[in-house]
Amino acid sequence: MRFRKKWIRELAVWGAIAAAVYFGNVQVQTWLGHRALAATGLEVHDLTEGLELARVESKPVLAGLSAIWCSSCRKFDGEVLSDPAVRRRIRDDFVFVRVEYESDEGEAFRARHGLKGFPNLVLLDGQGELIRRLPTTYDPRRFEALLRQPVDPSGR
Repeated sequence: MRFRKKWIRELAVWGAIAAAVYFGNVQVQTWLGHRALAATGLEVHDLTEGLELARVESKPVLAGLSAIWCSSCRKFDGEVLSDPAVRRRIRDDFVFVRVEYESDEGEAFRARHGLKGFPNLVLLDGQGELIRRLPTTYDPRRFEALLRQPVDPSGR
């Protein structure tokens, strides 16, 4: 009986340590994600606000589906969205929206546009209809060239 109590106590301690490490890591990754997004210098809108602004400004929406804790998303923010030419192109020609993957909005967004995974970028018209998907690249020159391609609001 004494051995069993000791084993249960040790298991509880190791479980608490594992939970602390896991949740601590989530907090650190989330903090890093917020920092990387802020470092892009882009004005970030939620989907509803972005669609309204797109209609008012007659611009397409560049919507990024992302998870704030995702290291690949941070890499995209740091290597692509932070690039001055990319940032200028987005500011001049698009309304930038970030949709959080794990939110209710993210779930609906994924279902509506058939998206899986992140980072995932799409162009939308002011009604939220898909114009086209953009391939994920970590090359800012290639991404900026993708943004220079003509945007046909009809999706053709």
